[in-house]
Amino acid sequence: MSERPERLTVLKTYKLFVGGKFPRSESGRVYEVTDSKDRWLANAPLASRKDARDAVVAARKAFGGWSGATAYNRGQVLYRVAEMLEGRREQFTAEVAAGSGQSRAKAAAEVDAAIDRWVWYAGWSDKIAQVAGGANPVAGPFFNLSTPEPTGVVAVLAPQDSTFLGLVSVVAPAIVTGNAVVVVAAERAPLPALSLAEVLATSDVPGGVVNVLSGRTAELGAPLAAHQDVNAIDLAGADEVLAKELEIAAADNLKRVLRPRAERWSADPGTERLLAFLETKTVWHPTGSLGASGSSY
Repeated sequence: MSERPERLTVLKTYKLFVGGKFPRSESGRVYEVTDSKDRWLANAPLASRKDARDAVVAARKAFGGWSGATAYNRGQVLYRVAEMLEGRREQFTAEVAAGSGQSRAKAAAEVDAAIDRWVWYAGWSDKIAQVAGGANPVAGPFFNLSTPEPTGVVAVLAPQDSTFLGLVSVVAPAIVTGNAVVVVAAERAPLPALSLAEVLATSDVPGGVVNVLSGRTAELGAPLAAHQDVNAIDLAGADEVLAKELEIAAADNLKRVLRPRAERWSADPGTERLLAFLETKTVWHPTGSLGASGSSY
C-alpha cells in the first residue's frame, strides 16, 4: 500500500469583526504578525479609518438592545462566552505563547486567569447597581433614587503588554454594564483578540455589541477619539505621546476618557473599570399628598 502523502497545513484567515460579521478591511490591506523571534505567524487585517467608522455605526445600532437587556441576562450571556473560551483553551494558549514568547505553561496560566476574570465580571452584572446606586436622603417629601446607566459606545485600545488577560480586563467590564464597544487589538499581537471575536460570534452576544479591529493603534485611535458618536475611550493600549493626542481629540464632544497607567493585569481587578463607563440617573418622586407624578434629571 502506498504511503499517504503529507497533507498541507490549512492556514487560518484572520478577519475583522464588525456588526457580528467577519469582513476584510475595506482597503484590502494586511500586515504580518510575527512571534517573539520575528518569525511569521499570520497575516492580520490592517483596518482603516473607514473600518473604524463602520464599527462605530454597528456598535451604536446594537447599544439600545444590549443596554435594554436585563442585567441578569447580560450576566448569562457573558458566562456563556466563558464556557466557550474554556472549550478553546488550547487554541488561545498556543496563540498567547507564540505572540508573547512566554512558555506554554505561563501562557496557559494567563489564559486560565482570563477565563476566570471573564466569569468574575459576568457575576457583577446584576450587582453593580447596588454599588453605584441607591436611595438618597433628601430634605422634603420625596423619594430620591440614583441608578447607574451605561455610557454608550466605548472605544477600547487593548493593552499592548498583555495579549489576552489584559484584553479581557478591558472588554468584559465595559460590556457587562451595558455598553457597546469598538476594540482595537494589540498591534503586535492581535491574534487572541481576533480569535475572541470568533467566540463572541458563536455565543449569545448580539452582533455589534463587540467589534474588533486590528491594525495600527495610532491610525485607528485617532478617528475613534474624534468620532462624535463615540461616548468614551479607554486608552489602555496607548503610549504617553499618543494618549495625549487622543485626549485632546476626545475633548471635542466631551467623551469620558480612561487614561492609561502602569497596570499589573494579574492583580485583582476591583470595580474601577465597571464604574468607569457608567452614568448616574437620579429620579425624584413625590410622596404623600403631592401626587403620583415625578421628575428626573
